[in-house]
Amino acid sequence: MNILSREKNEVIVFDIQGEIRRSDISDSTLHQLVKDQLETGKRRILLNFENVQFIDSFGVGEVLASYISTHNLGGELKIARISKKLYIIFQVTMLTKVLDIYDSEDLAMDSFGKI
Repeated sequence: MNILSREKNEVIVFDIQGEIRRSDISDSTLHQLVKDQLETGKRRILLNFENVQFIDSFGVGEVLASYISTHNLGGELKIARISKKLYIIFQVTMLTKVLDIYDSEDLAMDSFGKI
């Protein structure tokens, strides 16, 4: 897994590439990267899943932990460009009822509204 971050219209976008799985654990997990942004005062987070091919239960937990950390600080975490295969995993785990998931980055960005 490789994660690049960028800021766009006061939203931190994490472009995730590869597979989100336990075997990829390093000091910079997805949740840790989100927490690092939250500590700097950023409260709008977008996870771009366009280049994610696989996610295991650890990865699902990372996404949920990131959502909870963001939500607890009054922020918003959204997901964009998720594949149909991964969307099914999010449906089975009921995360589609919790997370805001968008087909495109532009739709997700517009959903944050204005500050």
